Amino acid sequence: MELTAREPRPSEATRLLVVSREGGARGDEATERLAELLYPELRRIAARLMRGERQSHTLQPTAVVHEAFMRLVDAQTIEWQDRAHFLGIAARVMRRILIEHARRRGAAKRGGGADRLTLDEAAVPGADAAVGLLDLDDVLTRFAEIDDRGAQVAELRIFGGLTVRETAEELGVSSRTVNGDWAVARLWLARELAQ
Repeated sequence: MELTAREPRPSEATRLLVVSREGGARGDEATERLAELLYPELRRIAARLMRGERQSHTLQPTAVVHEAFMRLVDAQTIEWQDRAHFLGIAARVMRRILIEHARRRGAAKRGGGADRLTLDEAAVPGADAAVGLLDLDDVLTRFAEIDDRGAQVAELRIFGGLTVRETAEELGVSSRTVNGDWAVARLWLARELAQ
């Protein structure tokens, strides 16, 4: 009797992502179920991103989640791998939504009512706890020019709230690699944000 390796079964989220792309009634049902399944996780990511926002912020976490979810479900070019892949891309999309919103509000002037993000001291030691969203975006963009994977690790850890294991799965590398990239990214970000 010959033993063959079994293909891992796709998670329910992965299966629903594929079916929702197909459209039609079945696709609509899959999209609804996907929203039920992933909405709490997306809401958690949005809440983390917006934790440091001022009380009068015109964009609410629910609106960010809704906009991100619609962009992601409509994305025809993404080959969804799994739940971690979806959440990683969702974190990037939410970051983009917040940056677009901040830029539309004319918050490009440093400090002049610009949107702020509260960073966990453990995430980026020495950085100001409330960093400007556009400042962080600029720093991450510059870091990506030097170390693209390190910038992706930082984005997924800071914006997505992904664990080291989830980040490793998303990027297709080992947890050890993520830990190394994260250590370098934290030092680089702390130095740049302190200036």
